[in-house]
Amino acid sequence: MKDAKPEEVRHSETGSRGIFYLERDGRRVAELTYTLSAGAALVDHTYVEPALRGGTIAPSLVEAAVRWARQENKKIVPLCSYVRSVFSRKPEYGDVRK
Repeated sequence: MKDAKPEEVRHSETGSRGIFYLERDGRRVAELTYTLSAGAALVDHTYVEPALRGGTIAPSLVEAAVRWARQENKKIVPLCSYVRSVFSRKPEYGDVRK
C-alpha cells in the first residue's frame, strides 16, 4: 500500500475575494472563503462535503488561513460560526484575530 500524500490546501485570490480549498480527484470538496477589507480577512464561509465532515479537513483550512494571515500581516475577522468556534478553542490564533 502506498503512503498517502498529505493533501494540500490551496489558496486563490481574485480582487478582494479569496478562498482556501481542497480538491480530490479534480473536484473541490472543502472551502473557506473571505473578503479583504481594511487589512483584514473577513472569513464568511466554511464548507466541507458532508461525507468528509468531522475530520481534519475543516481545521486544516483554518490553519492555512492563519498561516497566510501571519505571512501577509493580516488580521482575521471570523464571521463564520465554525471559524469563530475554532478561534475560541485555539488561543494560539489570537495574534491574527481582529
